[in-house]
Amino acid sequence: MLDEVTIRNAARETASDVAGRSVDEGQRLISSGLIDSLSIFKLVGKLEKRLNIEIPTHSLQPDDFDDIQLIVETIRRVGRPARDEGAS
Repeated sequence: MLDEVTIRNAARETASDVAGRSVDEGQRLISSGLIDSLSIFKLVGKLEKRLNIEIPTHSLQPDDFDDIQLIVETIRRVGRPARDEGAS
């Protein structure tokens, strides 16, 4: 699995990209309105691509992505290495 620094940097940079502005470590993303619930899907997709992982969204809540630490914890809890689409 990826190390925490890699996940944290990817989470901060990806959240900043989705929000369209720099995001600080403890800054609330969803509860502050910085990103909306639809942007969570964009955030998840970008994180999956950037970290080469899969994040199953069926059991997640918007609160799981409300700040950088929660994103890191969520990825460590549910993130799985992406499957090779060329494999049978």
